[in-house]
Amino acid sequence: MGARLLKKGRVEELLNGWAASRRVVVPGPGPDYEDFVPWKGQGFGLPPVNARRSLKGVFFCRTDKLFRYDKRDGEVVFCEELPEGHVVVFGARPCDVRGTAMIDPVFMEDPDLHDPAYKTRRENSTTVVVGCDAPGPACFCTSIGGDPHGKEGADVILTDIGDAYLVETLTGKGEALMEGASLEDAGEDDIKEAARRAEAARGLVEKAFEIDGIKENLDGFFEHEYWKYMYEKCLGCGVCTYVCPTCHCFDVTDEERGPGYTRYRNWDSCQFALFTLHTSGHNPRPTGMERMRQRFMHKLNYFVHKYGVTACVGCGRCVVNCPVNLDIREVVREIGGIPR
Repeated sequence: MGARLLKKGRVEELLNGWAASRRVVVPGPGPDYEDFVPWKGQGFGLPPVNARRSLKGVFFCRTDKLFRYDKRDGEVVFCEELPEGHVVVFGARPCDVRGTAMIDPVFMEDPDLHDPAYKTRRENSTTVVVGCDAPGPACFCTSIGGDPHGKEGADVILTDIGDAYLVETLTGKGEALMEGASLEDAGEDDIKEAARRAEAARGLVEKAFEIDGIKENLDGFFEHEYWKYMYEKCLGCGVCTYVCPTCHCFDVTDEERGPGYTRYRNWDSCQFALFTLHTSGHNPRPTGMERMRQRFMHKLNYFVHKYGVTACVGCGRCVVNCPVNLDIREVVREIGGIPR
C-alpha cells in the first residue's frame, strides 16, 4: 500500500472500530499521559513527547502470571496460562518502539529458552507509531542511533502533516490492520511535507555525546576509580530503571492461590540492594557503587557485546525523572573523556 492520509477527525472512529474486536492501548490517561492504557473512547490525544512510563509494560508486564502448578498423585502438574487476544498499540513514539525491539532478543531469541508470555504478546500485536515532531530538552535519540521519525520495530508509522497523518504501512501486520480503514490517497505535496517535518525534527534533537568508542572505553573499566565517586548522589530509588524502555530486571515469586500454586514475575531493579542478595547472605553488589556500575556497564558494554546495540534509546525519561538529576548524558560524556 502506498502512502495514504488519515484525517485526524477520524482517529477515534478508527480506534473504536479496532477496539470492537481486539484490545487497543494508547498513551493516557488524561492530559498527564502517565502510561499506555486501554482505549475506551476516552478521547484521543498525544503527549508532547512521551508517556511518562515506557511502552515495555504492555509486553513485559509489571506483574505477570507465568503458570500454575500443583501436585497430583505424586506428580507435579504444570498449567501454562498464556495471554490471549490481539493488541494494537497506537500512538507510541519511535524511541519507545525501538526500545521494545531491543529487548525482544532477551525474551525471544533462543527458541528453547524463550519467554512464552512475552513472545505471545509480541507476536499478537500491531504497533502504530507517530513520528516525534517536538523532541524534549532531555531527548538524545539521534546521539545513540535513533531517529525521531524512526521505523524500527513499527508496523505502521504516522507523520503529522497538519489536519491529517501521512500513513505508511511497514509490515504485513500493518497492512492487515489498516485494510478497511477510511484513508485517502496522499499527494506528492503530502509526502514532501512529511519528509520536511521529519528532517526538521531530527534537527531539534541536541547532540549529547559521541557514542562511538564508549563500549571499547568500558572494556577493562570494571575496577576504574570513576565508579567510586560517580554513584554518590544516587538514592537507589530505581525510577530510572522502571521508566526505561529497555531495562528488564525481574524477580519471580510462587504464591499459594486456591488449589495449587502460581508463579508470578514482577519487575525488579538492579539499583535495589536486595536484587542480588543471595540466600547465603552474600551480596556481590553490596553498595551503590557496584549497583550503579552494573547499570551503566550493562547498558553501554555488556548489552553491546551480546546484542550489538547500546541498551538505551535516548528517550530521556531517566534524566527527567531522576530525583537527584543524575544524567546519563553526563556519564557517557565523562566515560568518553577518560583515556583508555
